[in-house]
Amino acid sequence: MKIKAASIVALLLLIPLSLPASIGVKAGLNFANVTNASSINASSQTGFMAGVFMGPPSGRLLGFQSELVFSRQGYDFETNQTTGSVTLDYLLLPQLLTLNFANIVRVQAGFQLSYLLKAKVEGATTDDPATDKILDLFNRLDYGLAGGVEVSPFMGFLAGARLNLSFGNLYKNLSNPPTFFPSINAKNNVFSLYAGYRF
Repeated sequence: MKIKAASIVALLLLIPLSLPASIGVKAGLNFANVTNASSINASSQTGFMAGVFMGPPSGRLLGFQSELVFSRQGYDFETNQTTGSVTLDYLLLPQLLTLNFANIVRVQAGFQLSYLLKAKVEGATTDDPATDKILDLFNRLDYGLAGGVEVSPFMGFLAGARLNLSFGNLYKNLSNPPTFFPSINAKNNVFSLYAGYRF
C-alpha cells in the first residue's frame, strides 16, 4: 500500500515537471474542523499553511496547477471529561485544473492527496493513549477534493481562498477509542485564505 501510494505521488510530481511552467510561493491561514464530530462538541481551529506551486505560464484559459503544501489543521473538542485540541500537520499534494479569466481571476478545482506528518493532542485524559503513540490512531494517508478562487491584481502577486474536503476517515477503526475521538466517519474539513507570488 505504501509503495503504491508513493508511486502515485511520484507520478503526480513528474507530470508537471515535463511541461512548461512557472513557479510560485504562498502562505496563509487555515480554518479547520472535522465532520461528524457532534459527540465531542468539536469546534474549528485556526492554523497555517505554506507551500510552493507550479503551473503553465499566465495567459492560457485552461491549465493546471501542481502544489506541495505544509498544512497545520485539526479541531478543538469538549467532552464531559475534558476539553482540549487535536493539532495535525499534513503534507498536501493538490493537483488542480484551472480556468484563467483575463489573467486576473483563476478558478481552481481538483484532487488532493495528504500525508499526516505529526499529531499532537492537548487535554487527553489518563485513560487515553500515551503521547508517543497518538500518531498510531490516525490514518496517515488522506485524499479528497480541493477547490477555490485566486486573484492576481498586479505583477505576480496573488491572493486566494480554498476549501479542502477529505473523503478518507481521519481515525482508524479503534476498539477502545480515546476521549477526543469523534467517530469512525470523521473527516478533515479546511478553509484557507492565502497570499503569494508567482515568479
